[in-house]
Amino acid sequence: MAVCGETRENTDNISDNVSDSISNAKSDDYHMQEIVDMLKKLKLNPMAKEFFPSSYNNNNNNQMLLSNFETANKVTYGLQNNRRRCTNYNQGKRRMNNRAYKAQREDSIRRTVYVSEIDNNVTEEQLAALFSAYGQVVDCRICGDPHSRLRFAFVEFADEYSARAALSLCGTILGFSPLKVLPSKTAILPVNPTFLPRSEDEREMCVRTVYCTNIDKKITQADVKVFFETRCGEVSRLRLLGDHVHSTRIAFVEFVMAESAILALDCCGEVLGSQRIRVSPSKTPVRPRLPRAMMQ
Repeated sequence: MAVCGETRENTDNISDNVSDSISNAKSDDYHMQEIVDMLKKLKLNPMAKEFFPSSYNNNNNNQMLLSNFETANKVTYGLQNNRRRCTNYNQGKRRMNNRAYKAQREDSIRRTVYVSEIDNNVTEEQLAALFSAYGQVVDCRICGDPHSRLRFAFVEFADEYSARAALSLCGTILGFSPLKVLPSKTAILPVNPTFLPRSEDEREMCVRTVYCTNIDKKITQADVKVFFETRCGEVSRLRLLGDHVHSTRIAFVEFVMAESAILALDCCGEVLGSQRIRVSPSKTPVRPRLPRAMMQ
């Protein structure tokens, strides 16, 4: 019986402890919920004392802070509106520029014909003279290796009617090869007018200058000069250009004599370094570089 009494007493103690624990847990939950509710309701007040020294006059500071907040809001709202207006304006302007460029390019394509199977000895001047019988020729550009059958050209007219009429020249023999003339699918990339000759002296310089492409990046300006001087004649001025984007470089080589420039065209296809170079007549002169003092 004593054992039974002790057992009952232990059981009562355990139940009391459990009830106390439950009540404590409920009390803790209640306090925790109070804290959560208080945090939810808590909002930082910019007019609170913690945001400015107590030495400030309350009324003046209240007015100052209110005016500052209103001014800041107005400025921010104005900047956002201006930014939105500027963005919309720039997007519209860019869209208009793209449309205008696309329309201009399509018009240029309609005024251009594609000419292939051009004889190696035919020059741009001869080709332009042939097509000028059908209208005013705005531009004529021969491309490709001058020593192969892969030469082709683009001839741009002043109007679309002349371009359609020029298609009748298909099969016309110029030099020793019949031309193939088709409507063009692309426009001639315009040359920057600042690079074109500005005087008779610069036009004469172009006659003595060749344009060389596909130059190995390891080749120096001295290497290019030696290459052309040993084969063609004395070089008076040379400009070697390149960048980190393209795998090869280009050069403008001006000779002392025009005959040397004609001989240089025969160097097209020869190996310089590890690349076969391409040589064509230059449309732009090699202008001497101005000293920095004069440029400033």
